[in-house]
Amino acid sequence: MTDLLALDRTAVQESLRVLRAARDTDWERPSPCAGWTLRDLVAHMAAQHHGFAAAARGAGADRTYWIAPDLGRDPLKVYEESVRHVLAAFTEEGPEEGTEVAVMERGFTLPEIGATFTGRIAVGFHFLDYVVHSWDVATTIGVGLDLPLPVVEAALDIARRVPKDPDRRGPGAAFAPVLPTPEDASPLAEMLALLGRSAGAAPESHTGPAKR
Repeated sequence: MTDLLALDRTAVQESLRVLRAARDTDWERPSPCAGWTLRDLVAHMAAQHHGFAAAARGAGADRTYWIAPDLGRDPLKVYEESVRHVLAAFTEEGPEEGTEVAVMERGFTLPEIGATFTGRIAVGFHFLDYVVHSWDVATTIGVGLDLPLPVVEAALDIARRVPKDPDRRGPGAAFAPVLPTPEDASPLAEMLALLGRSAGAAPESHTGPAKR
């Protein structure tokens, strides 16, 4: 339980690290998410942080928490605030139990999926999203992704369990159809291919801890 929260925190902090490298001219660049610029992508990422934070506190069914915010003139500041919000929500003490147990055993209502999950499953969804979105941002602005190998391997394990049936993939779905994976693919490349992305567009680094 503790490990998953730590993995999630690493992925979220990496998304913030790479985003801090964005220049003013990068915000309107197209991202790997079809039809989205970097600005659109980051607005979505911020909305997901606020939505998952609300879910951790028992208010996930309220769709207003999931609405993409206006990034305004300082999109990085808006995103930084969403990061602080979700990381705080995921580590709040329960009334009687330790932090991690309380969060992992709560029910997270996720209206975009239309179901309620245990915190353990919901945090896994969030973790996978932010490994992928960290890559999306890094690819968009042309910087290297720096995640420890255990983080990528954990995300790959979750990605292997994402349903592959066509009615859950493609336009309007969370992920694109699965792409072919070479036999010698790195864990990151395999994870991305399982989620419909090609790793060929972005540099990667798994040799050390994520830089902050």
